[in-house]
Amino acid sequence: MVTALHEFKAELFKALGHPIRLRILELLVSGEKTVSELQTKLEIEASSVSQQLSLMRARQLVDARKNGTSVFYTVRDPLIFDLLVIARQIFQNQLTQLSSLLEVE
Repeated sequence: MVTALHEFKAELFKALGHPIRLRILELLVSGEKTVSELQTKLEIEASSVSQQLSLMRARQLVDARKNGTSVFYTVRDPLIFDLLVIARQIFQNQLTQLSSLLEVE
C-alpha cells in the first residue's frame, strides 16, 4: 500500500533529481544567496537558475526573501544538507567498491 509518506518521499526525490538543483542546494549550505550569486557560481543563465529555484520553492525546499530588488534564497529545512552528505557518502562507497573490483581484475 502506498501511503502519503511514500508520495511525499517520491516528490522530494523528484525535486532533488536534477544536477543543477543539487548544486544550488550545496551552494546554499554556506547561507542565503541571490540568483546572481548562484548564477555566477553555476556559470549558467540567470533564467535557468530562476527556473530551478521556482521549482524548489513550489516543492518547499527553499524560501525566498526580497530585499529591494534582490531576492535571497535559503534552504527551508537544514536536514536537506544531511541528505546531501549521505548521498555523497553512498557515492564514495560505490566508487570504493568499483575501484576494488577493478583492482581484482
